Amino acid sequence: MNKKILIIDDEIEMVEMLDRFFTLKNFDTITSTSGENILDLISKEPDIILLDINMPQVDGFEVCKSIRNKTNAPILFLTARNSESDKVKGLMLGAEDYIVKPFSLNELYARVYTNLQREERKLEGSDDLEIDYGARTVKYKGEEIIMTKTEFDILELLSLNPNMVFDKDRIYDSLWSYDSFGDSAVIAEHVRKIRGKIKKFTEREYISTVWGIGYKWIG
Repeated sequence: MNKKILIIDDEIEMVEMLDRFFTLKNFDTITSTSGENILDLISKEPDIILLDINMPQVDGFEVCKSIRNKTNAPILFLTARNSESDKVKGLMLGAEDYIVKPFSLNELYARVYTNLQREERKLEGSDDLEIDYGARTVKYKGEEIIMTKTEFDILELLSLNPNMVFDKDRIYDSLWSYDSFGDSAVIAEHVRKIRGKIKKFTEREYISTVWGIGYKWIG
């Protein structure tokens, strides 16, 4: 079944472009140039929402605020406003991502895909291990496993890409970028700690070592 994407932007050309693009990507699109009828729009149960901020009458921040408790669909802001305060406000209102115009359609698609994958993993769970990517928590049979920020980042990267092998350099670069200075060998220590914390709850292995290469999620 195709995923539903709701696109809200007061620029007609932008809406039409995104409509064509995501239709080609096999999405069912729902479009609007206003957030005034937002309750009618989310009643169509979109799987993900692309939302502009600068709209007349009701801006994107107000739309996000009004629907955040009415839908579990990830909300991605698309906007020309690139100040840090706007980004912080958008994320604090419950949006999952903040994308500044102009943007690459391929990058936008990657972000949409990643957010949808997160939701699917959140719903599916992994045996009795529950990973809530939005709240950044890990639980086993309802009991929380406390992770540091870096430990959760590694667990998130691996679990969102099951059975994909990541070497230590690739994990390091994914988390801290190629411009960072440091030793990728620290990844092995973080993985050891993650395993140790999970092992206190279950003997099941979730992170497998591919000797001579790296790690993969097998949960």
